[in-house]
Amino acid sequence: MPARVHAILVVRPDGRTPAAHHLRRTLAALAEQSRRVDALTIVVCGDDAGVTAVAAASGAESVISAPASTGFAAATAMATLRLSGDAVWILAQDTAPEPEALSRLVGALELGPSVAFAAPKLVRWDDRAEIVSLGVSMTAFGRSVGLADHELDQGQHDAREDVLGADIRGILVRTEVWRELGGIDRGLVGADEGLDLGVRARLIGGRVLLVPTALVAVAGDGVAGLPAPLTGARRRRRAFASRTAELHRRLAYAPPPAVPFLWLAILPTALWRSVLQIVRKRPSLVWPEWGAAAVATVSLPAVARARSRIRTTRTVSWAQLAPLRVTRRDLREQLDDDADSTAPSRRGELRFFTGGGAWLVLGAVVVSIGAFPALAAWPVLGGGGLEPLAATAARLWGDAAYGLRASGLGTIGPADPFAAVLAIVGSLWPLEPSRALVVLWLLALPLSALGGWFAATRVTDRPLLRFAGGAIWALAPTLLAALVQGRPSAVIAHLLLPWLFYAGSVAHRSWVASGAASVVFAAVAASAPSLVPALIVIWLAAVILTLILRRGRGVARVIWLVVPAALLAAPIVWHQLRVGNPLGLLADPGLTWLGGQVGADTAGRALLAAGIPTSDIVGWVGFVPGWPTWWVPLLAAPVALLALMAPLTQRWAAGVALLVIAALGLATAFAAVGISVAFAQSLPVPLWPGAGLSLAWLGVLGGALAALDVGLAPRLAAARNVAAVGVVLALTVLALPSLSAMARGTALLSNGPPSTLPAYVSAAGREDPDVGTMILTPQNAGGVSARVVWGGSETLNGQATMISTRVKATAADEAIASLTADLVTSTTDAAVAVLAGHGISFVLLAPSPGAESDTARAFRLAAATALDQRDGLDSVGETAKGVLWRVTQPTEPRAQASASVHEVARGIALAQLAAVAVALLLAVPTAASRREARRTSRVVGPHWQEGR
Repeated sequence: MPARVHAILVVRPDGRTPAAHHLRRTLAALAEQSRRVDALTIVVCGDDAGVTAVAAASGAESVISAPASTGFAAATAMATLRLSGDAVWILAQDTAPEPEALSRLVGALELGPSVAFAAPKLVRWDDRAEIVSLGVSMTAFGRSVGLADHELDQGQHDAREDVLGADIRGILVRTEVWRELGGIDRGLVGADEGLDLGVRARLIGGRVLLVPTALVAVAGDGVAGLPAPLTGARRRRRAFASRTAELHRRLAYAPPPAVPFLWLAILPTALWRSVLQIVRKRPSLVWPEWGAAAVATVSLPAVARARSRIRTTRTVSWAQLAPLRVTRRDLREQLDDDADSTAPSRRGELRFFTGGGAWLVLGAVVVSIGAFPALAAWPVLGGGGLEPLAATAARLWGDAAYGLRASGLGTIGPADPFAAVLAIVGSLWPLEPSRALVVLWLLALPLSALGGWFAATRVTDRPLLRFAGGAIWALAPTLLAALVQGRPSAVIAHLLLPWLFYAGSVAHRSWVASGAASVVFAAVAASAPSLVPALIVIWLAAVILTLILRRGRGVARVIWLVVPAALLAAPIVWHQLRVGNPLGLLADPGLTWLGGQVGADTAGRALLAAGIPTSDIVGWVGFVPGWPTWWVPLLAAPVALLALMAPLTQRWAAGVALLVIAALGLATAFAAVGISVAFAQSLPVPLWPGAGLSLAWLGVLGGALAALDVGLAPRLAAARNVAAVGVVLALTVLALPSLSAMARGTALLSNGPPSTLPAYVSAAGREDPDVGTMILTPQNAGGVSARVVWGGSETLNGQATMISTRVKATAADEAIASLTADLVTSTTDAAVAVLAGHGISFVLLAPSPGAESDTARAFRLAAATALDQRDGLDSVGETAKGVLWRVTQPTEPRAQASASVHEVARGIALAQLAAVAVALLLAVPTAASRREARRTSRVVGPHWQEGR
């Protein structure tokens, strides 16, 4: 029978009031024990005058001072040197036992001679009805499992006695066992200490007994055991300590032949577990995972000491521990019980089919087929800003990487992020990538309606308003203008914006939404770089609001939104900053061409204010001969007026936020028409304002739906329905010219061509993608445009803004200019040899853009005469693309990128792929994330609860 109990109390001041407060409560609890301790040793780890004074006044037998870095295991080892008595009670500053706790623990040791130590029931410091810990076990692979952690105490576990281990806090250990086992293993770094002590006690023939009637309140300061996961830093500390302890125990417990293999598997396992942490939406635990792996890798001396201690003390077989381990079935049942105890769902059914969403998409499919009937038979889309894509998926992805560009003489640099977007689109039809754009055009209206419908679910639960939201987004003038004019980047940006709103508006709630939003954000930024300043403003506002309204909860998820986009854009950003052209980052990606967008004059800005990006008022000019068109922009007024009402409703905060988005979009559109950063041959091309208008349309649409959702009294529900239908009808009238443009022959879309170069060159390019063609285009204002194209065609994915926005001539540009001057004059005989030396096999004299001026015609005739007289050039003849000549002398191979360029390209690709892979892994939902999502409303900020 234990005659004396010696308590060891470890204190670690942290400069905060709770440390001293917790210590006072613990000392008071010790003084109130019905069975008093016989001796008390306090170990103070750190220097704190208040704590030291409390310890000195406690009446302890001794007070030991230790450095602040001293761990719990080392502190108890210091106290062991002064240990006297038959049992040692392990306590910390935040372990306050109930008055009968020690008496019952001592009774358990008296009644069980084979009991090595007895463990109490740990309860919350401020609520004894919640169990913090009551017994610990482990799986076959060494993972520790709490048997009753964080359960409501209803006595359901009070019958359990024998366990494998327990939380170290509050246990009463026989002194001879404590000395024989050598106390706590320091290699555990503060986690699983009671479990390891129980395993080693079992191996010497002892038992670990639970005493559920002995209650000890714990605050989770982290002095002993793991800290309570109240903050991100504490959660990371828990994860690091738990994983380090698990790896240490695995190496300490394993059979000798298995130890080298387990040690070699530490780093590969850390990589796999990092992926799992991301999939489980816990990316903050990746660094603790690698930290634990690093510590375990270099901690072989600690493992050797632990193995030696077990080897010298063990008297029973490891097999005797098997019945006390947690099986996979037990663990699965425990997880299922945790899942069943979740809060009830607050999220209703999506009602996509019953609420009209499916009918909306089906109707949009019918409208799309009626508006673009010929597209189903076209293999390649042409016209406007459209060109063929690369012939193979491999070439698509090659053009999306850093390296040799598809035009110019040895031009090396970064690809536009939009090239990666096109690579994804083209890879959906890998045998004929260009056909993927045709399919995208046919599906643009239904995909837009689908995105608009889902975006509306973040604003309203009403089926009619969701239906109207999807229809209004599909009928947006910016989308219809982009479809008719052939602007692929604008179409893709418009299709993606509602999904960015859908996921981004709830990114603070979960990593699933944050991961999905970050991928969409990257694609939107790649497709519409002019939107990036506005999107960054919105993102910064979201970060600030998360810090204020949610006290920082979820701010890491919001910050992650821009990380993939930043990594994808980093190469082109670095290039443009290095060459001193930061405004070039705003350039629209893809083919640079001067379309029919509005001008920067007063009339043009008035159209922009109505959401119309084209000077022909989205086809209404000339649609009905003789009709005035002044009234057409007024068709967009109803949706704008409804949006302005949103701040006057109960959902004023959402209304204000949406109007701010609309204002940022309008400001972007107004600025875009006045900025020209790219050039189409000799003509400056202003930015496309439709991207900004798409963002503005998103904000206006959301504001209108918010106003209709709660802005009208229930008795006026009919008026709400009439207003929604009226807006849809007004925009349908506005869309009539665009939807009928193909039938009337006013659309810029055309059937192909499969190549932008003559068939002769295209055929040679299919055999050799490094065939070079110099294209000379006389300019109507005088002079000539010269460029070098490689392969059988110019491609949409091969375009690069680093070339189209260049404001300073490079050495390659000067070489092309000099070679062009030599070719179109008759003074130099070596021009053809220079062509061949650069690997150029063809020269194409293309027609001037638009109506040919007299100056351009004179230049074209003179150039044709000079080229015909060149030795080494063989005239192929007149083609649909211009007059073609072939270089007859042997050509040198095209200059290739150096090995260092390939190394840089690989490094950039790996970093970008890693960021996208992490985002995609985060975006994959899990069962836990789906349960969590069901606890929150689908609508963001329902009614006045805007902080949600």
